[in-house]
Amino acid sequence: MQYRTTTTGPARPVFFACLLAAFCISAPALANETLPILTLKLGSKQIQAEVADRDETRAQGLMHRESLPPDHGMLFVFEQTGMPCFWMKNTPLPLDIAFITDDGTISNIEAMQPFDLQSHCPVQPVRYALEMEQGWFKQANKKAGEKITGLPALKP
Repeated sequence: MQYRTTTTGPARPVFFACLLAAFCISAPALANETLPILTLKLGSKQIQAEVADRDETRAQGLMHRESLPPDHGMLFVFEQTGMPCFWMKNTPLPLDIAFITDDGTISNIEAMQPFDLQSHCPVQPVRYALEMEQGWFKQANKKAGEKITGLPALKP
């Protein structure tokens, strides 16, 4: 199947110009937004995780970040269990992502390369995803099947 676009006069370019302007104005605001931080535990390791629990903060993620402090990451929290996939658009920092089920069990961990548009997905439905600097899970000797505690309570 082939996709075809149609232009319907001057309104179409104006719409996209307005959309682009709105994004350019809101993107820096999101980048400077202070997110809540939770202390998570994975075995004896403590993690300071920024919590991205809204569409806007999940979409922004760790974009444009050059580094993370030691043992810091970002926890993505979803309203429902699902199969969310992640990519590294506009993210210069190499990351690992742990996909986490409702009960805190890590289902799988994936390595993600800077600026890569390849999708990284869980192997089973999850409620959370935790991004850490690439190599953190390996250095901490942590793998799929282990449980993370301190996750936010699930809303019914």
